[in-house]
Amino acid sequence: MSEFLLYNTLTRDVEPFAPADGTCVRMYTCGPTVYNPAHLGNFRTFLFEDLLRRSLALRGWSVEQVMNLTDVDDKIIARASALGKTIREVTDPVVERFHADRAFLRIQPAEHYPRATDYIPQMIALVERLMAKGVAYQADDSSVYFAIDKFPGYGRLSRLDTREIRSGARVSQDEYTKENAQDFALWKAARDEDEQAEAAWDSPWGRGRPGWHLECSAMAMDILGETIDLHAGGVDLIFPHHEDEIAQSEAATGQVFARCWCHGEFLLVDSAKMAKRVGNVWGVSELAGEGLDGAAARYFMFSTHYRQQLNLSSEALEASRRAVRRIGDFAERLSAAAGAPPELTAVAVEAEANFRAALAHDLNAPTGLAVLMVFLNRANALLDQGGSDVASLARARAAMAVMDGVLDVVPTPLVADAAMAAWVQGMISQRAAARVRRDFAESDRIRAELAERGVVLEDGPSGTTWKLVSVSPGSAG
Repeated sequence: MSEFLLYNTLTRDVEPFAPADGTCVRMYTCGPTVYNPAHLGNFRTFLFEDLLRRSLALRGWSVEQVMNLTDVDDKIIARASALGKTIREVTDPVVERFHADRAFLRIQPAEHYPRATDYIPQMIALVERLMAKGVAYQADDSSVYFAIDKFPGYGRLSRLDTREIRSGARVSQDEYTKENAQDFALWKAARDEDEQAEAAWDSPWGRGRPGWHLECSAMAMDILGETIDLHAGGVDLIFPHHEDEIAQSEAATGQVFARCWCHGEFLLVDSAKMAKRVGNVWGVSELAGEGLDGAAARYFMFSTHYRQQLNLSSEALEASRRAVRRIGDFAERLSAAAGAPPELTAVAVEAEANFRAALAHDLNAPTGLAVLMVFLNRANALLDQGGSDVASLARARAAMAVMDGVLDVVPTPLVADAAMAAWVQGMISQRAAARVRRDFAESDRIRAELAERGVVLEDGPSGTTWKLVSVSPGSAG
């Protein structure tokens, strides 16, 4: 078996990866900050992490994944203050929405979803370790900061030129840029708005709350141990978030924090990064409102390599919808077939081998999708020939299960309600009458109207059958 390869941001190289114990991958993935529903840009990262998780499992390893839910930070407290609510009142509904959207996109659940506010004692203990090591200090504003000049390795993940850093200067906000890289806050002294939002806790340094970067280190090490196999997130987290995680974790333990770092690229809209502050945000609800199945969203996201930027457009989503419809039709045909030509076995074996190789080479999902579509075309051609070999059919089904077990792009069969079914049957009757009187223009109009409502007709020797392939808003008849 060939090696499993991943691009490691720390080394800037594609290199062999395996869990330290050879069995279980201990993986930490940065989850959403739950002050607003996650948008598709966030979910591109979460889908890349789902692809990673499933590819690791395909390799035969078990996975213990932690995805944190950041439920206390600057943005959440600002939102709570503006609404006159506590941070819990702000974040609870957003957490619920996140899990609903995650399920729609078929993202497998992580083993752990720790909320930052449930790990305050562990965060305080980590700060105490850093204070004892002499790499953290309490400043005149009563907050505790990490002294980055005391950690010689600072900047190696982001390739930051540490000569640009102003020694002793501090930054208190949770997010900042390379241009103002400075000592970062580990523990923030409480303000009035923190107390009002119930975002302050007792500590050896007075009332306060954790800094954003501290939260992930404390939760990762508490659940997975001081050295984890794999840490993943979006490229926007490389600096400062992941850089600061490395600094505070390794300064405290003296151990490597994460053996491998993986980062996914941005989702763009009209060539600009999707971001709430830009105002070009698409949510998962917009996909559902367009009648798109989660399978189509997955196909779209996986059609471009996770380390390349991806541009969102209605045309690309529609192409993905058509592609998964073909995949769904093939999956139905494969399931219903009674036999196949014996040649299908070789086609299935080749497809599965090529698929496994693609995913084992830095999660090459675009190649994996291409392998699936080639398999679909070749298998359909063989099924057209007929055949009674049940072993070859079983092998084809097994190969399909392997590929879809990672990609998960077979759409959910749609079921029409009674009113919709009655309307469709009525339209089919009208179309049949039009065809009898040779009014083909009316027949075509009815077919087009049905297609607009997501209904596809299939004319055969035994009559006309129909299938619901998408649900358009307002289509109920």
